[in-house]
Parts: sequence; structure tokens; C-alpha cells
Amino acid sequence: MLHVLDPSFWFHLVRIAVLNLLLSGDNALVIALAVRTLPRRQQALGQIWGALGAVVLRLVGVAAVGLLLQVSFLPLLGGAILIWIAFRLVRPSDESGGDIKHGASLGHAIWIILVADVTMSLDNVLAIAAAARGDLFLVMFGIGLSLPIVVWGAALLARLMNRHAWIVWIGGGLLGHVAAEMALDDSVVRAFLGDMAPVAHRFVPVAVGIVIAALGWRAGSRKHPRAAETF
Repeated sequence: MLHVLDPSFWFHLVRIAVLNLLLSGDNALVIALAVRTLPRRQQALGQIWGALGAVVLRLVGVAAVGLLLQVSFLPLLGGAILIWIAFRLVRPSDESGGDIKHGASLGHAIWIILVADVTMSLDNVLAIAAAARGDLFLVMFGIGLSLPIVVWGAALLARLMNRHAWIVWIGGGLLGHVAAEMALDDSVVRAFLGDMAPVAHRFVPVAVGIVIAALGWRAGSRKHPRAAETF
């Protein structure tokens, strides 16, 4: 109950939900393609069980990453990886996802979804672990909140991102903000900055987020690659 009454809880919850939705486009596409040849009833079951299984694996991954981020230098490395992911997000590659297999049965489709989610979710796990800052309850709440949208709203998300590129730019800026916070939380970085650490925490994440969003806006002057909408 104390969590719910804390305004910072809702701030971090919104960050986690937005990042999870933003970085789950490929995962939603995998779910749609894996079940596309199944009977209609089995398609719904495959979407539900595949997504639930992926969420469980993601929670385990976030918990493991959260523990690893207590080790010196790893938060700095994780922040650098997330900044690279943010740059890639605002300049997405044109991938149709056509090479993703479909399931021959309900069990096979669920297996494809789980394996694909494990191999594709490093960015998602890192971003959520960074945004949650060790609060597993917050992680569970944020992922649970966005799960129905990932499963059934993937096509709508793709259309929105195709028509309104600024959603991707702002999302990339938010991811850059979280990445900079993660890097600055590294014990080695805090020791190096000394008394300047609080000032850096206040201004550097905002600056990184603005730079990434601005790069996305600049890249938007050229034709923005379209996300898949065929599911």
C-alpha cells in the first residue's frame, strides 16, 4: 500500500510500462507469426500462454540482471549498451520478420515464442532493470500492466509508430535517460565524480535523452522505416 501512495512509484511505473511497450514490438510480432497457422481458438491460447511464459522468463532475467548490476563496472557497461539500443531504436532497421517460423501445433508455437523472447529481450530486460532500480514489485506491476497491450495491441502500436514517428523519438530519449541513470549509478563512476555526482545525476540523463530524441528527429527528415502491421 505504501508503494501505491508514493508519487515516485507511479513515475517509475509509467517509465517501465512505456519502455516495455516500446521495446516489445519485435516480441509481439513473434507471437503473431508463431500462431498464425493455428486454428482461431488455439491462436488465442498460444498468444496467452506464450506471452505469460515470456513474462515469467523476463521477470527471472530482470531479477538476475538486477543482482549483476550491483557489481562494479557492470552498470556502466549496461548503460552503454542501452544508449546504443536507444540510437538503434530512433534509427530502426527495416525488418519484416518474415523469417520467423510458425508453430505446427499449440505446444510448438509456445516453444517458438519462449525461445525467441529469450534471444530478443536483452534490451527489454536491461531497460526495465534500470528503470526499476531494484524494485521487483515495480517490475512485476509494470510488465503486468503492459502485457495485454503487447499481446492484443501490437498491430495498433505498429500503426501508431508508423504514423507518428515522434513516439519513437520520445521513447528513444526516455531510454537514453534511463541508460545514463544506470551508468551514473555505477560505484566506480560515483567515486570518480565525487561531489559532482548529484549534479551529474540531475543534468546528464536529461541531456542524453534530449540528444537521442533530437537525433531521431533529424533522422526523421528522411523516410522512416515502417513497422510491420500485418498481424
